[in-house]
Amino acid sequence: MNIEKDEIEKINKMSHEEMCRLWRFAPSGHPYFDTSLPYFKIFEKRYLKLGGMTPQISKSIGWE
Repeated sequence: MNIEKDEIEKINKMSHEEMCRLWRFAPSGHPYFDTSLPYFKIFEKRYLKLGGMTPQISKSIGWE
């Protein structure tokens, strides 16, 4: 498997809370949020399908 497929597989296996945590706390320049890479659209589509940031998850993950 190539790196791109590995990363897409990781995104597809992430839980809703894991995605919200990454959305909130990812360091600047994280490849999943680089719109020039294919990961952003894949991540965003799954993130929104799962419901995005909910108040319950937001409270659960807090702020670091």
